Amino acid sequence: MSTKAGTRLEQVLKAGEFAVTVEVGPPKGPNANAVIDKARMLAGIADAYNVTDNQTAVVRMSSIAASKLLLDEGLEPVMQMVCRDRNRIAMQSDLLGASALGIRNVLCLSGDHQKASAGGKLKGHPGAKNVYDIDSIQLVSVVAGLRDRGVQEGGDPITEPAPFWIGAAWTPLAPPTAFRVHRLAKKVMAGADFVQTQAIYDLSAFGHAMAQAVDMGLTEQTFILGGVIVPKSAAMLRYMHRSVPGVVVPDVLIERMAQATDPLKEGIEITLELIAGLRAMPGVKGVHLQAIESEHLLPEIVQAAGLLPRPKGA
Repeated sequence: MSTKAGTRLEQVLKAGEFAVTVEVGPPKGPNANAVIDKARMLAGIADAYNVTDNQTAVVRMSSIAASKLLLDEGLEPVMQMVCRDRNRIAMQSDLLGASALGIRNVLCLSGDHQKASAGGKLKGHPGAKNVYDIDSIQLVSVVAGLRDRGVQEGGDPITEPAPFWIGAAWTPLAPPTAFRVHRLAKKVMAGADFVQTQAIYDLSAFGHAMAQAVDMGLTEQTFILGGVIVPKSAAMLRYMHRSVPGVVVPDVLIERMAQATDPLKEGIEITLELIAGLRAMPGVKGVHLQAIESEHLLPEIVQAAGLLPRPKGA
């Protein structure tokens, strides 16, 4: 099997296995044990582990540092990198540093607006300056340049290529939905090897978007993993439907959670149904699970979904 970066995630996907990635949120502090404890709790349930980059614009331990801590524990990270906080010089410097540390999977994202950090109970940093020197599609292209051509974005050479397995995000149900598959195509053309979607709750609508991606041949050029955020309450679903771009939650699901005597148990059941629906959907090559500060739920979910044991990498 020829590989671009030789990561376990790359090997599993190319072998035709249904891949599993899960999200590991770094702490809002410098305690390495907070990451190490999560790593030991989640070991073996996924092929790779996403490490967020100041998700929702809230300051957390850096994705690079947390990814290295996962590596040291034997877990393969997917280092997320957002365009919100750095210009192209800083991002390329961080990418080269991450590569030197052994980090091979990178997910290229735009990043939540800085005002998102002031949501909920946090003060956040609503006065911070967004950067967005380049967008997420350009970032995919920059990483591809470092890997495939051994050049920086400006054209200067680097000493040797940086082997990355390049990821991108897709928000298929954000308006205007007709445009979304074409934005996905741009990311694929820029060099996205794999794609993780925004959280999916409306399987019918997502199935329509996936059919478009299949018809355009995109699923032959990249590996698409469907995203699922474990719902824990009806209020959580209402918030995501109302406030998170591209998350569409059917009323029937919200009502189901509202009527549940044990909402958390019901949320896990809904998660399992969504995973099953995604596994049966043409073109979907894996699932990306997020439990948002409830990572302890993930081992039970992955086991109940019949996704264990995970295949061995080549």
